[in-house]
Amino acid sequence: MSEIERFDVVVVGSGPGGYVCAIRAAQLGLKTACVEKDATLGGTCLNVGCIPSKALLESSERYAAARHSLAEHGVKVSEVGFDLDVMHERRKRIVAQLTGGVELLFKKNKITRLSGMGRIASGEGGLHRVVVTGADGGERVVETSAVVIATGSVPSSLRGVTIDHQRIVDSTGALELPKVPEHLVLIGAGVIGLELGSVWARLGAKVTVLEYLERILPGVDGEIARAAERTLKAQGLDFVLGARVTGAEVQGERVVVRWLDKSEAAHEIVGDRVLVAVGRRPFTAGLGLEDVGVALDERGRVAIDDAFQTNVAGIFAIGDVTRGAMLAHKAEDEGIAVAEILAGGHGHVNYDAIPSIVYTHPEIAGVGRTEEELGEAGVPFVKGRFKYGPNGRALALGESEGMVKMLAHAETDRILGCHIIGARAGDLIAEVAVAMEFGASSEDLARSCHAHPTLSEVVREAALDCARRALHK
Repeated sequence: MSEIERFDVVVVGSGPGGYVCAIRAAQLGLKTACVEKDATLGGTCLNVGCIPSKALLESSERYAAARHSLAEHGVKVSEVGFDLDVMHERRKRIVAQLTGGVELLFKKNKITRLSGMGRIASGEGGLHRVVVTGADGGERVVETSAVVIATGSVPSSLRGVTIDHQRIVDSTGALELPKVPEHLVLIGAGVIGLELGSVWARLGAKVTVLEYLERILPGVDGEIARAAERTLKAQGLDFVLGARVTGAEVQGERVVVRWLDKSEAAHEIVGDRVLVAVGRRPFTAGLGLEDVGVALDERGRVAIDDAFQTNVAGIFAIGDVTRGAMLAHKAEDEGIAVAEILAGGHGHVNYDAIPSIVYTHPEIAGVGRTEEELGEAGVPFVKGRFKYGPNGRALALGESEGMVKMLAHAETDRILGCHIIGARAGDLIAEVAVAMEFGASSEDLARSCHAHPTLSEVVREAALDCARRALHK
């Protein structure tokens, strides 16, 4: 038997958390390997999630702008149309460029790529073995003192609704639709559903959203979510809230979706495509966790301590497979932290300053606590609001719809959260995340000079409004 190769760290999964963890570990001098079951690196985010969906969102938004808003700028466009095949090809090129870029980073940092499905097995002398089964069934076994589970998540299913990847699709299938649906029935009004629903609505589909809760975007600040609902309705999305979907049946080229309202009255709706977007669940199947005794929590996530270690010494976990928000950048920060811990340093993630973004139009972004969370926790706070409307840059862009909402502690003035709906919200939120990382107050942000004319002035005005000092309100 040939000698088993040994690594300082083996990362299982090459999504944003996994590949960043591997890169940082290699930078710190650790001999590193990364296991990936798919043909390309980058995980869900780069291949079938964040990146391809944003590519389609951008293409569809430009088409919508050509149809509806360029005339306002004096730009005359006639016979506006689109080529869905070209949109798909552009999406695929972007994905290929980024996944190929990760491969180059692995080579640059001398990271060993192990292709196949990884399974953790018991080792000897304080070491863990990882068995990698390739597509051809062949096995390769490596040893390490540190395993990092970074296997991410997969779309959740819904009882009574069978995803056939043709008429009834998940988020991956919704990226690959060969033609625009006539009527897309969207189950779930969360981030993924509303982003993909926006794509197909802009391209001409009728979109009906069935949501079990009495609101859209659970977890988003309530005031911002209500504003988003109004805006998306104006864009053509039809919302049915308080709807509990009980089943879906494919009938030729139609799909009949059945649902109950809060009074248990039965309803049905017919579409030609159904998108199931009811969240995601951790991917732990086939990893051998039961065999080595790694504990899961009540929601099927890998249980970890504050140093990202499981109950088994030398086995760590990060990203969607663990507790907390399922965000690529959260996984990245955790991957960096674990690598630095394994190299003998100190790794830390400030979960209070991790932003989240919804790439609808306009964008929605938030960081820190929502108004509802602060109220439930009994934290005294003040809030400042400022709308995009008076902002010169917003008017020049033709993007005067939106607002910034700042939340600060009523006694210390420390920024507790910020929530934005409006143009480029995803970029604007970074300023507040940095401010929160440094423990800034709303006054600190308000006293910082912001360039004029920029959208960032809306953030400053919201900070000023926490002390009722907004200048243009």
